[in-house]
Amino acid sequence: MSIDPNKNLSELGLELPRVSIPGGNYVSVNIRENIAYVAIQFPILNEEYLHQGRLGNEITTEQGYKAMELCALNVLAQMDKIVGFDQIIGLNHIDAYFQSSNKWDESPKVIDGASDLFVKVLEEKGKHSRSIFGVEKLPRNFSVGLTASFTIEKNEKYLQ
Repeated sequence: MSIDPNKNLSELGLELPRVSIPGGNYVSVNIRENIAYVAIQFPILNEEYLHQGRLGNEITTEQGYKAMELCALNVLAQMDKIVGFDQIIGLNHIDAYFQSSNKWDESPKVIDGASDLFVKVLEEKGKHSRSIFGVEKLPRNFSVGLTASFTIEKNEKYLQ
């Protein structure tokens, strides 16, 4: 069964953002054998910081959903650039991070922004497990952040 993530993105009216560069001493995608680990991605659109603040205060649940969708688009952009969509066997797991007010408690709805996008774009290959972490603070006051791991085709250029 062949999927076309670029076609699926186009049908959703979305396009991949430019990939951001690491903000420290790490790589955006780390490949070990046939697993690709994507470093934390934030709601950044072509170098513009978006969705900054706390969920339940400055950021609504609906805005949080869009913020997490943008994080997922950044994950996909990293994977497309570094690995290539054609090399993806499947998305394994995502770790989602959020900062919120003490009274806000709708994190699963926000994280669905990423989960829904992965399934729409990668179809069956986008099904995954996930963990959700509420944190005190994220860099640049981002409301959300997302990491992911993928199983990819074994390829000599990735063996480390």
